Amino acid sequence: MKPRATSAHDLAALRTRLTAARGSEYWRSLDELAHTPEFQNYLHREFPAQASEWPDGASRRQFLKLMGASFALAGLTACTRQPINEIVPYVKQPEEIVPGKPLFFATAIEHDGFATGLLVESHEGHPTKIEGNPDHPTSLGAAGIFEQASILDLYDPDRSQAILNAGEISTWDAFLGAINSALAAQKTNQGAGIRVLTETITSPTLAAQIQTLLKKFPRAQWHQHQAISRDNVRAGSQLAFGEIVEPQYHFEKARIIVSLDSDFLFSHPQKLRHARDFAASRRIKDGRAEMSRFYAAESSPTITGAAADHRLPINSSEIENLARHLFAQIQNQSTPSSLDSSATRWLNAVASDLKQNSGANIIIAGESQPPVVHAIAQALNEALGNVGNTITYTASAEAAPIDQLASLKQLSQEMLAGQVELLVILGGNPVYTAPADIAFVNALTHVKTAIHLSPDVNETSTLCHWHIPQTHFLEAWSDTRASDGTISIVQPLIQPLYAGRSAHEVLAALIAQPVTSNYEIVREHWRQQNIWGDFEIGWRKSVHDGVIADSQSPPKSVRLKFELPPATVPAGNSDALEISFRPDPSLWDGRFANNGWLQELPKPITKLSWDNAALISPALAQKEKLANGDVIELLLNGRTLRAPVLVQPGQAENSIAVYLGHGRARVGHVGQGSGFNVYPLRASTAMWFSRGLEISKTGETYVPATTQLQNSVEGRDILFTGTVDDLRRDSHFVEAKIKSEGSDIPARDDTLYHPHEHDYNGYRWGMAIDLNTCIGCNACAIACQSENNIPVVGREQVRIGRNMLWIRVDNYFRGAPENPEVNNMPVPCMHCENAPCELVCPVGATVHDHEGLNLMVYNRCVGTRYCSNNCPYKVRRFNFLQFSDYHTPSLKLMRNPNVTVRSRGVMEKCSYCVQRISAARINAEIQNRPLRDGEVVTACQQACPAEAIVFGNIADPNSAVSKTKASALDYQMLGTLNTRPRTTYGAKLRNPNPQLESPA
Repeated sequence: MKPRATSAHDLAALRTRLTAARGSEYWRSLDELAHTPEFQNYLHREFPAQASEWPDGASRRQFLKLMGASFALAGLTACTRQPINEIVPYVKQPEEIVPGKPLFFATAIEHDGFATGLLVESHEGHPTKIEGNPDHPTSLGAAGIFEQASILDLYDPDRSQAILNAGEISTWDAFLGAINSALAAQKTNQGAGIRVLTETITSPTLAAQIQTLLKKFPRAQWHQHQAISRDNVRAGSQLAFGEIVEPQYHFEKARIIVSLDSDFLFSHPQKLRHARDFAASRRIKDGRAEMSRFYAAESSPTITGAAADHRLPINSSEIENLARHLFAQIQNQSTPSSLDSSATRWLNAVASDLKQNSGANIIIAGESQPPVVHAIAQALNEALGNVGNTITYTASAEAAPIDQLASLKQLSQEMLAGQVELLVILGGNPVYTAPADIAFVNALTHVKTAIHLSPDVNETSTLCHWHIPQTHFLEAWSDTRASDGTISIVQPLIQPLYAGRSAHEVLAALIAQPVTSNYEIVREHWRQQNIWGDFEIGWRKSVHDGVIADSQSPPKSVRLKFELPPATVPAGNSDALEISFRPDPSLWDGRFANNGWLQELPKPITKLSWDNAALISPALAQKEKLANGDVIELLLNGRTLRAPVLVQPGQAENSIAVYLGHGRARVGHVGQGSGFNVYPLRASTAMWFSRGLEISKTGETYVPATTQLQNSVEGRDILFTGTVDDLRRDSHFVEAKIKSEGSDIPARDDTLYHPHEHDYNGYRWGMAIDLNTCIGCNACAIACQSENNIPVVGREQVRIGRNMLWIRVDNYFRGAPENPEVNNMPVPCMHCENAPCELVCPVGATVHDHEGLNLMVYNRCVGTRYCSNNCPYKVRRFNFLQFSDYHTPSLKLMRNPNVTVRSRGVMEKCSYCVQRISAARINAEIQNRPLRDGEVVTACQQACPAEAIVFGNIADPNSAVSKTKASALDYQMLGTLNTRPRTTYGAKLRNPNPQLESPA
């Protein structure tokens, strides 16, 4: 019997439904929980409304007429003589280049100033895929979404392709003439009118060039501005220790982890290493039911908070009060509580756990929290004996760690006062990202000569006198530091595609440096450092390895000098609304707004694609009578903004979260019209959150693109979770749980398939995904897209259900909407042993190969979509339109030549990276040996920072994947269907505190 539909915002009715549910009920959205008509429409249609090419009212006669015409045209096309294109072979093929065989080069990328080590795959001289460098301490072989998607920025046809002067195309020589004239005018006053504005700088060579400029012009000044800055981290360490240091967290050693509004698994400079180490502390090894316990307090759900055993939704402005109470409890000080009952209960449990595990804790504060919260966190680490064990300190990796907000304010004031005659902006987009009250736009108009180096003509470029196209990091030599101090040489893989220049070249022009090529500038800097006995050997080894050996900062001894200052934020909960500003999980601060992969990537938790929204709690939605898509007006300190609403389970009740990075005024064609711009509400006095927000309903609606309801397998047992106590009581609790819910897996012979249909030849490929360590970061999805030439389809196509990603990362909620448990689940093709898709294909396009792979033969597919209808996992994607761009020249260089670029009208899906299997097999056959375990690594497996994916030969009982599948936690998704999927899952475990599990 179907449940009756209720309102998605009637919290009382939803709680009643959850109470009446049998067993553990998982849900993906409030619409699903309420069984609204919208959800029922998704559920009862294999393809959502408008996802079919044919109108809903098309008759069978019309269908046949259209199809007849299509087949006739197809025949004509097949008989058409294609145009002849000449090809030019190598006159003499370079020794190191073998067509079809990629080369890999080590390099590094900077994100917000800090380095991540990379290995970049290159085919015939053009890079095609980015991986992590296993030898780099920040990446450890993993690669996140920003690192991988940066290759699309390299080939972006909207990149700036010419030097501009007052909007007109100019030349580098003309620019040098203009800059020399401006510098000559500054010699008499020692450069008093010169200002250089950069983002965070960790490049030793670039910092040395800037210092050379400042010596040549002693009165010139260097300013820094980063939209997502670490000002609070710097100020917090200054408050705690009297000096700026960088905390180094060792999550693999921690038994208790407490996050105070920190998204350390996603937005920290060492996020990839943190994810690896955090997963190590949570992974069940050798069947031992031991794992760390994680507490998180945050205002808006993040992937870090979703991984917590106990998450506390709390306004960002209340985190300081929470931290102060925790500090008092650890110091055994009595203090009157100004927290509500749920926060007090959470706090008492945290304090008790921390005391019982002294020396094995980590307390970490988020970048959005004020300096006092960071200082309290470090004081707690000191008091609990964590320093030297789970946390160490090093010197800051920044070339000039300063208060960047104060620096930008000073620069703006000096520009307004007419004191700046020459402004050189190296990277960034301050016109777009600067706080609204600083009035940077107005200040910029008072500068005599403004120069902007950037990869595209953005909001800042249009207001500057000169725009210089900036090279991509894969086009120019440089160097950079990771947050632990490790230095990498940035090695280019391709000549600049356009007339790009690097920051090194622009600075060389400013200081009249005789050697102007990037290579010579960087090389000469390191020659002068004299750190290698033989410079040539040391240089070549550092370039080859991607890191300069032993360059990480040594541990630094610091002494706590912290005294808790009086509270600056009124304590206690307030009914006043709060707004919190967050970097967009896909676009960050807006620099990736023209990156189609990241625009289309469904954001963690919200599953928004191509859009941002005002995230509000279910309670606030009910109070204000708001629903998804309602447009509201936000009023903060006299500034207004209109935004659509998205009701987000787990959002703090009186907090509204908004993502930065959308609504760009000057952006390429990909990012045009994407979302709304939040920066006009952001002031220098409240960079991350602010109370006093007012909202009002406008009566307008806007339906954001989201994938949350798509590909639903509602009502089926696809996710199994438990606790470490469950595992201690019964090592086979997953199997027992499956049986207890009446979902026992049938015997192998209970099938319509012939039991001996498949005769495998030595290899049977399979995959195991550990849900216990998966953090839902989307690295696997972008890796798959880059590796397999998956096209971008656009906002409207996503909205009607045509997302093409071969891996989706589902969210499943459990519990009350106010603070549900969140579970992530990556879902690629299952590669079923008994594949339902294979039986129904009328042309044999989906086939089972001799190694157990379920493959697609694109040339056979005629687009009936029967296979998708018959797939219980909803993992097949139909190429409705010509999504792949065959015509843009630059994009042709980016594609993986070993993977077909699909045309419209075919079904596609995960192939277990069959091209990588084939390449490894050929290599093994040449060497006359079998494939070794671990020799084949899929793209998703290679990118995963948590090492949650294991792939290999399940016919080998000693392979890593076989051993993983032998775990008692391993299970098959929808195993009751007897499809025998090759992809299996490890059940998700949590380590709850019994003190918080019992009724209050």
